[in-house]
Amino acid sequence: MGEAQQKTFQGPRHHTSLKKPLWLVLTVSVISMLLISTHMFPPQGKRSSSHTLSSWLPVHVRKHTDEEVAARAVVREILKTPPFITQNSKIAFLFLTPGTLPFEKLWDEFFKGHEGKFTIYIHPSKERPVHISRHFSDREIHSDEVTWGRISMVDAEKRLLVNALEDPDNQHFVLLSESCIPLHTFDYTYRYLLHSNVSFIESFVDPGQHGTGRHMEHMLPEIAKEDFRKGAQWFTMKRQHAIIVMADGLYYSKFREYCGPGIEADKNCIADEHYLPTFFSMLDPMGISNWSVTYVDWSERRWHPKTYTTNEISLEFMKNVTSEDMSTHVTSVGEHGDELHWPCTWNGITRPCYLFARKFHPDALDTLVNLFPNYTSTAL
Repeated sequence: MGEAQQKTFQGPRHHTSLKKPLWLVLTVSVISMLLISTHMFPPQGKRSSSHTLSSWLPVHVRKHTDEEVAARAVVREILKTPPFITQNSKIAFLFLTPGTLPFEKLWDEFFKGHEGKFTIYIHPSKERPVHISRHFSDREIHSDEVTWGRISMVDAEKRLLVNALEDPDNQHFVLLSESCIPLHTFDYTYRYLLHSNVSFIESFVDPGQHGTGRHMEHMLPEIAKEDFRKGAQWFTMKRQHAIIVMADGLYYSKFREYCGPGIEADKNCIADEHYLPTFFSMLDPMGISNWSVTYVDWSERRWHPKTYTTNEISLEFMKNVTSEDMSTHVTSVGEHGDELHWPCTWNGITRPCYLFARKFHPDALDTLVNLFPNYTSTAL
């Protein structure tokens, strides 16, 4: 081999002396990049004035009490029971009313021809005689007087549920008031509820004074403020969820003892607006819709929703309500209350939100009966 060729291959063959400085430089560079990334892209949520690697550490999770562990174990076991839908399955309609049922004639039209597919339970919230037709002669329940906003309202709901649970064919449970009306045909309603993969329970975060502002410190540690939810009392729920409600003693006791007026400062906690929304949000959040299938108009921003009279009802209005596919949730934030909106999906498919509506004045009965065949839907 020539001299020139030999020179080509001359030079050091080992670079051991360079390895240590090179890896040192690389290590320092990687650490620097991590620190810069931590500063530029802090964890999601409320930002503080300084960010350290400690902000990436796992957040401490409170250890559940023995009572909580037991309660959650019971819920898990109940939820493992699959729905048992057969040709004999029924819907239980639970009417919570202070007296008569002014829209009984309209409900008779709704139920006509579907005997054996439903059961009706009536709980007068006051000891008054309730006139009932043949459709409304199934079961009438009496108890102590119910007071709006108190735990007695929840007790009345549970009393309706426990009576309806005695019939094993009742697979879905609908809570209604005397001012509620149906928006669709019975067949549509039956399919919508029995074949849904969730219970229709409204549950949302209202950060205002009439939402999380009603949370009581006495509810700790089982019910934290960040877990406190709000929603309408007018639910529909699957049988498994109805059994869970009846099995609950722990979370119910917190609302029984501490959700009411005058317990803490000037907080006015209303049990029927917070118990079920909070309970299901904590124990089975994926099992509920987070909106109610009962339409309510809170546009007047008062303690009670708007009541529609006969001269405010038209076919166009009823069709608009029955076709609405965006749910509305009014918070107590801002001077007039901010609104939250999200789409209504039935088993993952966009569908109209509402099966029922309230509140309607008794003088609207004849108008609603005449319009009923024209605004109701039959196809799901």
